[in-house]
Parts: sequence; C-alpha cells; structure tokens
Amino acid sequence: MGIHKLLFVFIFVVIFIATGCSGGLENEEQKIDVQKRVGDENKYEDFKVVIDNEQVLKLKEILDETDWESAKVEMPRPPDYRFVFQFKNPKIEAKAVLHEVWISPNKDKLEIVQGDNQYAQLTKENSAILYEIITGDKLVYLK
Repeated sequence: MGIHKLLFVFIFVVIFIATGCSGGLENEEQKIDVQKRVGDENKYEDFKVVIDNEQVLKLKEILDETDWESAKVEMPRPPDYRFVFQFKNPKIEAKAVLHEVWISPNKDKLEIVQGDNQYAQLTKENSAILYEIITGDKLVYLK
C-alpha cells in the first residue's frame, strides 16, 4: 500500500512541475479593454471588456496578419475607439500597447494605429470582424 502512495505522490509532483514549466505568457488568457470616444473631444469612457478567448485570439490573429506601415499619423479627429490587451491574471505584468481605431468616412473599413508609429487600414472583411469583436455591433449598420 505504501508503494502506491509513493508512486501517486511522485506522479503528482512530476505533473505539477511539468504544468508549471510549460505555461508562458503567450499561453495566458487575455482580455481586451475597449474604450469609446465621448463627444467630439479626446475623452473616452470604458465601453466593453472582451473576455471570450476565441474573440481575443481572432483579434490578435488579424493584427498579426496586418501589413503595418511605420508612420507617424495625424488624423483629423481623435480615434473612435481604443483598446489594449490585458492579462486576466492580475499578477502578470506586461507592457500594454494602445491600439487606436478610426472608422473610415465610408463606414466600411477601420484604420488602426498600434503603439506610437504603426499604421494600417484593414480590409473590409477584417474591419467587420474587428469592429464586431470590440463593439458587439456590425460595421455595416453604422449610419
């Protein structure tokens, strides 16, 4: 009976160590904190928190596949939305990169500034997906 307990404890310790060593920051679940511009000024209010891991991963995938231009962009108005990725575990600290989002004049595409100097205009398809993730609404329904 003692050998079974010892074997059980050994297996438990090995699994515990393997689990602890395998988790990195890239595997930690994240959330997206979204803010919406209030009025015409550069003032924002908390709008939505995206916690669905599939949506977070989809948005990250869109951003990773985007062809970013290194450019300092000046837009005619403040961003319509802005968001940052945050880890769900408050003990994990990582530098949050601000993503600022503008809706194009035709209301069919999004323009994004990532950090201080990365600019991109998304395709209509990716714009629709990203907009739905950060707002919960469809981009085509904008007036």
